[in-house]
Amino acid sequence: MNAYVLQVLVLAGINVILALGLNLVSGFTGQLSLGHAAFMAIGAYTAALLTKAGQPFLAALTAGGLVAALAGALIGIPTLRLRGDYLAIATLGFGEILRVVALNQKITGGPVGLRAIPGYTTLPIVLIAVALTYLSLVRILGSRLGRAFVAVREDELAADAMGIDTTQTKILAFAVGAFYAGVAGGLYAHYIRYINPSNFGFMRSIEILSMVVLGGMGSLPGAVLGAVALSTLPELLRSVSPAVAQYRQLIYGALL
Repeated sequence: MNAYVLQVLVLAGINVILALGLNLVSGFTGQLSLGHAAFMAIGAYTAALLTKAGQPFLAALTAGGLVAALAGALIGIPTLRLRGDYLAIATLGFGEILRVVALNQKITGGPVGLRAIPGYTTLPIVLIAVALTYLSLVRILGSRLGRAFVAVREDELAADAMGIDTTQTKILAFAVGAFYAGVAGGLYAHYIRYINPSNFGFMRSIEILSMVVLGGMGSLPGAVLGAVALSTLPELLRSVSPAVAQYRQLIYGALL
């Protein structure tokens, strides 16, 4: 396969995992998060540091997801008592704090970032990860826990009156969504083979949220389609003609 096409497909698959994870938090549980890229960063740095230390790729990928899930649960305890815009601002602040920490720590490489990460990520691995993410979310959302997520989204006060621990439910949704983001971050790091804090800024979170909104909040197929569309559309515009390529970002924004 052409290397350029292969890269577009791999990055589109990684974005699908990110969009599915955020859709669980924002689409199905109704909690607006603007810090999803921070969990991606945690997974990317954790997995990259472990493989550079000689650990197996699968173990490092799982560890990256688990550390991101733990971070999601910990940040969820103080912030998920908030709602609406207040929650969005809190998650935005968490993402920026994490980016600044990564920018100033020696273990993360500071502003230079991490180099020479092993290139373990391949298209088949990404496709398997996408399939496992999608199928696991179908099972989760079809369970009692999934119905609790939707109940919190529809009416948090009514869900609380019916005996659902809404705070615990939101924290769990945040942790599960963060796990998928961490796995996606690990796949990203081992495909690009170089990461730095600028890869996981505020605009990255906005990009992931745009994929979810475009595909339809609370729709798993919609999250997949939104992620694929926003991952491939700029590249398709680049290949149409030189005149279109020159203004592709403007056209992309207008289409969006």
